[in-house]
Amino acid sequence: MLRLPPTLIAVAALALSSCATPVARSPVAGTYANPVLNADFPDPAVLKAPDGFYYAYATQTEIGGKWVNIQLARSPDLVTWQHLGDALPARPGWASKTQDFWAPHVARHGDTYYMYYSAKPDAALSDDKRGLCLAVATAGGPLGPFVDIGKPLQCGEGFVNIDPMSFDDPATGKRLLYWGSGFRPIKVQELAPDRLSFAPGSKPVDLVPIIKDDPNQYERLVEGAWVIRRGGWYYMFYSGNNCCGREANYAVLVARSRSATGPFQKLASATGAPTSATGAATSAILEKRGIWFAPGHNAIITDAAGQDWMVYHAVDVRRARTKAADAVNTRRIMLIDPIVWRDGWPRIENNGPSTERKRAPRVR
Repeated sequence: MLRLPPTLIAVAALALSSCATPVARSPVAGTYANPVLNADFPDPAVLKAPDGFYYAYATQTEIGGKWVNIQLARSPDLVTWQHLGDALPARPGWASKTQDFWAPHVARHGDTYYMYYSAKPDAALSDDKRGLCLAVATAGGPLGPFVDIGKPLQCGEGFVNIDPMSFDDPATGKRLLYWGSGFRPIKVQELAPDRLSFAPGSKPVDLVPIIKDDPNQYERLVEGAWVIRRGGWYYMFYSGNNCCGREANYAVLVARSRSATGPFQKLASATGAPTSATGAATSAILEKRGIWFAPGHNAIITDAAGQDWMVYHAVDVRRARTKAADAVNTRRIMLIDPIVWRDGWPRIENNGPSTERKRAPRVR
């Protein structure tokens, strides 16, 4: 996502009096109301571990005057969350002097958990044209601590190499990594069997291009891909436009394909596609609504009843920054909403974050 310098990133409202801070449980059993984590927790990625808990990982923040490189929270039900501190407490040697740790994605394979994330390398590894790098860290459990493998997976200009998401294609058995932003297309490339490098001879494939003259403005910048497979289709949820700051205008969009590596058809080109305020067809299924502004960078998780849920961040317009000195629209907190499937496409009710109390996810 389009980022701000660390000095402008919001300070979390969540004060840690210890290594774990609980968040109040929903007062009505079986229901929830947004937000589910009322603290700066950008770019959430969620998985369910064998211990029955849901784990969420998020972009860095500052808590109590100390940087948390990769945030970690845990929940038994997707509604009640406990912040557990830093999943990557030791910065990698190649990024030991910088403070840019963004948008993690964690996947479990056997007894190993793999975290893909982005970081800015130290000056010794960079030049004027080099920006953030894709990186990999591993751990023996969802709590970590995750340890970087010792070198970046790939580096490049600006913030092109951000927002990684790993996905094992059940149809081909290939291990894939999606990533991209920086006013470039979202890409995919095959990973090697060790999941710590790209497969020899593989090349990145462009999947979702930017649209400079998009009448809805969302697709002039695309990022934050999350892919699922359902009913023979591969659905890519991705975010568009600026995540934060004065020009924030984030939203979640969707495209689908019969192959994990494309080509992808955008919702905007489908029959009955929604239209935006401009009157143009749009691929957006989650836009600003009510008090919730700039929603995006989502994860998808399925509850015990088979209901799909979108987990994402948004800005509460009543508190768009933590401190007066922070840039506006930088306090991004965590929300959830159920996905409704209609005519082969996912939708979010009212095309925006829920503002009312709703039925909670089923956990057993």
